[in-house]
Amino acid sequence: MTMDATSPILERIAALHPKRIDLSLGRLERLLAALGNPERRLPPVIHVAGTNGKGSVVAMLRAMLTADGKTAHVYTSPHLVAFNERIRIADASGGTLVDDAALTDALTRAEEANGGEPITFFEITTAAAFLLFAENPADYLLLETGLGGRLDATNVVERPLASVITTIGIDHVGFLGPTLADIAAEKAGIIKQGVPVVSAPQKAEASTVIERQAARMAAPLHLGGADWSVLQEHGRLVFQDNDGLVDLPVPRLTGRHQFVNAGVAVATARATHLIDDPASLEAGLARVDWPGRLQRLTRGRLIDFAPREAEIWLDGGHNPDAGEAIAAALADLEDRVPRPLFLIVGMLNTKDPAGYFRAFAGLVRHVFTVRVPSDASIEPAALAAAAEEADISAEPVTSVRTALRLLEQNWRFEPAPRILIGGSLYLVGDVLAQNGTPPL
Repeated sequence: MTMDATSPILERIAALHPKRIDLSLGRLERLLAALGNPERRLPPVIHVAGTNGKGSVVAMLRAMLTADGKTAHVYTSPHLVAFNERIRIADASGGTLVDDAALTDALTRAEEANGGEPITFFEITTAAAFLLFAENPADYLLLETGLGGRLDATNVVERPLASVITTIGIDHVGFLGPTLADIAAEKAGIIKQGVPVVSAPQKAEASTVIERQAARMAAPLHLGGADWSVLQEHGRLVFQDNDGLVDLPVPRLTGRHQFVNAGVAVATARATHLIDDPASLEAGLARVDWPGRLQRLTRGRLIDFAPREAEIWLDGGHNPDAGEAIAAALADLEDRVPRPLFLIVGMLNTKDPAGYFRAFAGLVRHVFTVRVPSDASIEPAALAAAAEEADISAEPVTSVRTALRLLEQNWRFEPAPRILIGGSLYLVGDVLAQNGTPPL
């Protein structure tokens, strides 16, 4: 049994603050003090912020550390099916998702220490995670921000081993600001005095902000494209930094965008001497797994509704840059194995659907739009209109299952289609749950 949103304790703590997102550190600092400041007793922290690729970089680092014989706690969000996915407790196998008993105990202690004061769901659950991480041994903690960086609940960690910034793009403009520079400034808020910074290659507007903040904090900067590079060559991944070349396999995760994420992970491992053995880097990239990111569904209850021999892929990417990365990966698949492409998409109303769909123009045959299992879902008719605005044929439907049925009944194609279900991690999680596919 694992916890979902209907768990009584998760329902109670979700009601402690009227806003789902309210970026601030004061409420959490008060609670952590009442809990004895577990954030000061954590293993060495790799703190990861960015718009796209955070989870993939964390997954690669975890796989590399495991291959190197090291243990790591992991904190990520959101979850796909069960809340437990957010908290992985270190062990020699690469970590185990927190069990219900330990999670309930930590949440209960955090709830009691909070004393009914206003606090967001993410803040109090982060406090519970810190209790678990402080009380269980590990060599490292891989800590992913929830939103932004400067005022994110994870930023109470005062001195991480490294600050990592993945690719920055336009997203969450209502909370982080309308421009790339504004968003980069929030992400760069995780940079700490004298702590090494590893960054993906960035657009000039973002890299300028990161370079300025790193200089201000006297933090050694390892910037992709300047201090390290990664490229695919003859089916291999070639990484180069000031210490030399490393020849590696392409990552097990699908898509060209994962080459950059692999570069960030390798640069982090080398810049911090987290891992010095190239064999561990190689084994980690070959074994890494990260559900919901260009994940192929090959079996399950939903498959029976799809056209015979169809390829079904899932990806939770939900902003224009993610759309470009996913579309590029699907275009590469099309070059190797041509199939007609269809999309089944649901998105939250904080996103830019037209920007997302533009990346697929000329590549996709038709889009079915659905509701995301959230009060903040864009209505399918409005989402279909956004796809039409990007010159893509689209229609609203009542569910993913309905879309798969319509494809089977109303469309004729040879070969069988390639279907991407995505636009939201909440939708991907719901599909995994309906399909009976455990996400991790």
